[in-house]
Amino acid sequence: MIEQPEITHLNTRPTAIIHLQLPGAEMPKQFGPAVGELIAAIVAQGQPPAGPVFAHHLRMDPDLCSVPDHFDFEVSVPVNLPVAASGRMKPSRWPAMKVAKTTYWGPYEGLSEAWGEFMSWIEAQGHKPALDLYECYVTGPHSSSDPSTWRTELIRPLLD
Repeated sequence: MIEQPEITHLNTRPTAIIHLQLPGAEMPKQFGPAVGELIAAIVAQGQPPAGPVFAHHLRMDPDLCSVPDHFDFEVSVPVNLPVAASGRMKPSRWPAMKVAKTTYWGPYEGLSEAWGEFMSWIEAQGHKPALDLYECYVTGPHSSSDPSTWRTELIRPLLD
C-alpha cells in the first residue's frame, strides 16, 4: 500500500494557501473548489504552481484510520516567489523540517489505511510525530482517471 518510508529533511519554500475549517462531510465538496480558487489567484499574479497541490492539516486526531469529524487545514501550493494576499489566498511558507515521508499509491478512499500503516512504522522506529501532517497530491484525478495510478506523498514532521 505504501512505499518504504524514510526520514529526511525538507527545505523551506514559499507557498500560497487557503485556510479551511469545516466538518468532515464537507471536505469532498469544498476541497476541489478551494484548489481552483488558489490556482486562479496565483496565476492572476503571474505565477504558475511550482509543484503539486498539498494539504497541510494543522492538527489531526491520533486515530488517522477514521475520517475526522472536523478538518482544520490549509489547501496549499508551492510558488517560486512570495505572493500577495488576494481574497482567501494568503502567502505562507513550507518550513524547513525533519520528517518521515512515504508515498501511497491508490484512490483517496485508501488514505486513512495508508496513514495507519505509516504511523505504525514511525512509532516502530521510535520517532515522535508533531501534531500536523501533510498530504502532497503528486498525481490524482487531475492527471489520470485510473485511481490505481494516483500518488500521494504522506509527510509527518518529527519532533525528535
